[in-house]
Amino acid sequence: MERKEIQLLVISLSIVFFTLLVLILVLFFYFHKKKTNFLIEKMEADLHFQSELVKSRIEMKDQTLTEISRELHDNIGQILSVAIMQVNMYIQNQKAMTKEELDDLKNILGKSLDEIRTLSRIINKDNLLESNFLEAIQLDLDRIRKLKRIDCNFSINGDFPEINVEHELIIYRIFQEAILNILKHSHSEIIDFQIDCLDHDNIKIKLIDHGIGFNSKKKSSGSGLNNIHVRAKLIGASVSVTSDSSGTVVLFTYPKRINHENE
Repeated sequence: MERKEIQLLVISLSIVFFTLLVLILVLFFYFHKKKTNFLIEKMEADLHFQSELVKSRIEMKDQTLTEISRELHDNIGQILSVAIMQVNMYIQNQKAMTKEELDDLKNILGKSLDEIRTLSRIINKDNLLESNFLEAIQLDLDRIRKLKRIDCNFSINGDFPEINVEHELIIYRIFQEAILNILKHSHSEIIDFQIDCLDHDNIKIKLIDHGIGFNSKKKSSGSGLNNIHVRAKLIGASVSVTSDSSGTVVLFTYPKRINHENE
């Protein structure tokens, strides 16, 4: 009898041990698969972020080349053409230039030098963005003010913190996309760019135009707003757009905790 009981006990223990072993193996493979899926998702997210970063850099390069071409054709080229025409006129007439005429020519050439300096800043925008994010934005606003005759106002409350350079690039592209929408659709003569760093939890960037407004639900996919939302989500930020007949407000909110996580 005792032998039978011992056999039953051994069988029972064997079944329990086997069951536990199977359970451990199932749990091991379950958590291993879960961890693998998590790592795959993280890798996919990182690859998506890096591809968006490369795309943003390419877009910025393309825009820089477009700006250089426009600057050469519309500004520097025209100014130098006027100067050459004046010089040719005096050469053909074999006439000495008066002091006033020389001063006029000097002013024209001075303007061309100013335009060349502006061109140099545009060419160095990539380096400027890495060293001074705010100055890169102000440079764009200055160009819009000058070329489009739009009054651009820039204001900042508090000290702008140092943030991840890659995130700065994404934010800058969001800003450029929003500005492009304003120039294309709003017919606004005023643009307000406001940064609020005083909020304890978030950096808030607000872009306001005083144009005709639009229906954000109808134009969300075709006006570049979709790109803005996608890029904001990519860096853990959010964007809200409100628009009516008096203009449009784009509010970009970047949590400060994200910046600390990337330090």
